[in-house]
Amino acid sequence: MTGYQEILARRIDQARGAAAADLVVKGGRYLDVARGVLETGDLAICGDTIVGVGPDYRGTCESDARGRIVVPGFIDTHVHVESSMVTPVEFGRCVLPRGTTTAICDPHEISNVLGAEGLEYFLQVAGKIPLDLFVQLSSCVPATHLETSGAALTAQELSRWRDHPRSLGLAEMMNFPGLLAKDPGVLDKLAAFEGRHIDGHAPMVSGRDLCAYAACGIRNCHESSSLAEAEEKLSRGLQVLLREGSVAKNLDTLIPLLTERTWPFLAFCTDDRNPLDIEREGHLDYLIRRAIALGAPALDVYRCVSWAAARHFGLADRGMVAPGQRADLVLLDDLETCAVSRVIAAGRPVDEALLAEDPGIAPVGYGSMKLAPVTAEAFDVPVGLPQPVIGIIPLSLVTERLDLALPERGGLRLPDPEQDVLRVAVVERHRHSGNIGRGFVKGFGFREGALAASVGHDSHNVTVIGASTRDMAVAVNRLIELGGGFVAVRDGKVLAELPLPVAGLMSDRPFAEVAAALKPLQAATQAMGCPLPDPFIQMAFLALPVIPHLKITDRGLVDVDRFELIAA
Repeated sequence: MTGYQEILARRIDQARGAAAADLVVKGGRYLDVARGVLETGDLAICGDTIVGVGPDYRGTCESDARGRIVVPGFIDTHVHVESSMVTPVEFGRCVLPRGTTTAICDPHEISNVLGAEGLEYFLQVAGKIPLDLFVQLSSCVPATHLETSGAALTAQELSRWRDHPRSLGLAEMMNFPGLLAKDPGVLDKLAAFEGRHIDGHAPMVSGRDLCAYAACGIRNCHESSSLAEAEEKLSRGLQVLLREGSVAKNLDTLIPLLTERTWPFLAFCTDDRNPLDIEREGHLDYLIRRAIALGAPALDVYRCVSWAAARHFGLADRGMVAPGQRADLVLLDDLETCAVSRVIAAGRPVDEALLAEDPGIAPVGYGSMKLAPVTAEAFDVPVGLPQPVIGIIPLSLVTERLDLALPERGGLRLPDPEQDVLRVAVVERHRHSGNIGRGFVKGFGFREGALAASVGHDSHNVTVIGASTRDMAVAVNRLIELGGGFVAVRDGKVLAELPLPVAGLMSDRPFAEVAAALKPLQAATQAMGCPLPDPFIQMAFLALPVIPHLKITDRGLVDVDRFELIAA
């Protein structure tokens, strides 16, 4: 017999009870996904596959599940691992014990900094860690023509990995204006992935524009911010991914969509949760308990986060507690609160030994801050044409365009703390171009100091917000010394910082250390008077010119609705 024939023979014997199963989960109740009911029985596992469901299985190893409920492993359908601020290895160590056994990631953060090198790193790591990580091929590198990224990936380059076993298809097509305008580069990518899965990203796209977007083979969207928007996308054939991240929190608004009729057409995603939120609240387990608390039918929530997600992405080998399915299982002490007791990933109990496994692949992207030190004068805004102010909306990626009168002195336009208006700038860090986009933002609340970050979606130039140009320069120059990260400054002194030397996006330290380092940063921003729960992540999205309405890049202010730069 061949190797696989031997595996099949073992499965047959263990399923029929002729041989002891490798592992038996005994005596619990399990979710029958197909019928939406809880049943009682043993679960027999051979290698990485469930082979038997029923009474009286015996196993070489046995795990007592009496008093517990067994559900399929959770699937995060859209996540940027880089936004967890740790490497994929550490990300898996963090989320696996919380029940997330599969994650579908888009590494367009590191790809926009490093290009093919960053994408290759994720593809190499993905198949060698206990978390089953799939890598969608980043469609928007650069994200738009309105900014400077560190790299570019064309349709021809992406096609190299079209059939890679760790990739399911093309990652979120964020450049919906380019698609609607029939941009040749966008159409090239869509054509190259004809017949493969293509993820969507279409905030506030509606009507015939939405029809055109979906007609190009795009299959889902995670950007719905209103119930009406989500319902329209659902009715146009798009799978709606219910998102609850650290900044974009849409679950409360969208959860009425999840019913006994609609759950197969939905899924859950985090897109993205920072280390503190994961530590304090959880990952997909938090989304599950929140959805149930908001009134969604509990068993349908679990079916949605497993079977619906798996089938949407063509992963027919998982999402059910049934023979022939991958043995990704979550044992719960309580169904309603998603109290995770134990996790089994591909037939292996998630314990310290499993989490300690290391693929031995070194991170890439050290030395990515190709930026000369700046002076305070670099952030002066000359008086010129009328300049709109970016208005943030807390817990949303959408921003407002505000027309406010700002003070002027000596030919310069100044911030106005009385109106809660601060300076904002984006400094290009990849190509030594010297580009600095300058503007003003309302909503950060502090009157003194500055915040700077090398995380600035999606091109990841340096974003800095401040009340004084001196503190802004101190913050940016400290970021250069750190090799990237987050910095809070007041009165010329660094209050707190988090180094992120891996492409300026991720730490090379364990998850717990990163979460611990975020706490002084949070305390520092609060002491400065900032009311936002996560100002660094909120400011990172100020540079994302595909989310309405007003954004800023290294090339200046961007009118997202018109998809063009605003003359300065």
